[in-house]
Amino acid sequence: MVDIAIATTLDGTKVEYVNKIIGSGGMKDVYFTPDRKQVVAFFRNDPDPHSFERLEMITGRYKESIFNREGGEYWDNFFRWPTKIVKNADNKTGIVVPTYQEHFFFAKGSANQDFLKIQGKEKEGKWFASPTNRYKYLEKSEQGDWSSYIKISIAIARTVRRLHAAGLAHSDLSYKNVLIDPIKGNACIIDIDGLVVPGKYPPDVVGTPDFIAPEVIQTSHLPKNDPLRKLPSIYTDRHALAVLIYMYLLLRHPLRGDKVHDIDDPQRDEDLSMGEKALFIEHPSDTSNRIKTEYVKSSELPWKDTVALPYTITGPYLTPLFDRAFIDGLHAPEKRPTADEWEQALIKTVDLIQPCQNPDCEQKWYVFDNTTKPVCPFCKTAYRGKLPILNLYSCHLKGKFMSDNHRLMVYTEQSLFKWHINRKVVPNERLSPDEKKRVGYFILHNGNWLLVNQNIPDLYDNSLKKHIPTGKTALLQDGTQLLFSREDGGRLAFVQMVEG
Repeated sequence: MVDIAIATTLDGTKVEYVNKIIGSGGMKDVYFTPDRKQVVAFFRNDPDPHSFERLEMITGRYKESIFNREGGEYWDNFFRWPTKIVKNADNKTGIVVPTYQEHFFFAKGSANQDFLKIQGKEKEGKWFASPTNRYKYLEKSEQGDWSSYIKISIAIARTVRRLHAAGLAHSDLSYKNVLIDPIKGNACIIDIDGLVVPGKYPPDVVGTPDFIAPEVIQTSHLPKNDPLRKLPSIYTDRHALAVLIYMYLLLRHPLRGDKVHDIDDPQRDEDLSMGEKALFIEHPSDTSNRIKTEYVKSSELPWKDTVALPYTITGPYLTPLFDRAFIDGLHAPEKRPTADEWEQALIKTVDLIQPCQNPDCEQKWYVFDNTTKPVCPFCKTAYRGKLPILNLYSCHLKGKFMSDNHRLMVYTEQSLFKWHINRKVVPNERLSPDEKKRVGYFILHNGNWLLVNQNIPDLYDNSLKKHIPTGKTALLQDGTQLLFSREDGGRLAFVQMVEG
């Protein structure tokens, strides 16, 4: 017989839960509600008045500011946000949180995952952030490909951007507090109850090792009220976000190289390596923290070989952000890229990815930025054939078209969307259903690349001086100029043809 217990919300509403612990963290014990649509998590130690006030704000005003605005339901997929504070019969304080969606649990029936005892468990990001975890332990069906992790990175960056826009910091952003689903490219941020409000609610924790910003580690020996002590904030979230994106795309940690700072004291060596003396493993001029591949297990190659797979394979939009995160901003928090900058760079990177022509390529996709011959960095397969690239320009004041530093790689069935044909349409949570529909797509027909016009009313071939009606195709040749729209923000595409 199921043992049902009762908790009571602050306004007197009763919440039932099954009196059997389904999980325990550092601070809470977790129980299912009978319908399993929510969990009730009770704190082992009762929150002090300040922490209780923060919980009231998180389940009240802060939740409303994100979810109760126009388009707020969009964020239900990206946060597991506490909805209520409850007390149980023993007067223990807890919170009610929606359960994780189905795709954030490992599928049943996997030999490796059964051995690891993670069948049916939530997909913590750590299982996907190292070569061994991802490719040795997980079933192929759970691994995803390289494009999956770009989509996941967009989802994480977008969610962190929304938090920061509300003036909130997560404070413990890490692969433990982000669930991901590489099958469909989903991500969800959890453990929201520890949010930091700068100047009002300080952090409960300093973060998770590997994701703690160097300045936090460097000053951790100081008292909490010392003005020189650095605590988790939006700036430290930016560091953790950069580390997450780097690890998901490159399967190595950006600071964990082979430089030793104290051979006699492992803890001091760790504190220096991740704190005061932290150094990017791919720093262009200081190579002292490079990973020495002769000490790397074969199962971790080629990922930990920074010569074979340098961070520059992420393309022309992400590379400079990694430079700012791990070179310029590593010890200067104000120079770190914002979550919004990561989101925009990742979206533009999606437009550069090219499917690998090797059917056995594990990663299936790679970035081609038209500065070199297209070659997959993962399996070294060179692209064969002609490859069109659309360089995008947009209409500004006085009808002048200026480069948007935005390119679209073409491949069979590649889609064209409204944000490609007009600079003022931004692909984010505010897109209308109509703006999400593709307006055209590309095909290779009899050796010629064509753009099929599905819904671009003003499509005009500027090279041939002719209008391309909807339902018709435009031929892509080297030097072709396609005018998508003459309205403000409307784009012109200049076609380059690359021979693979």
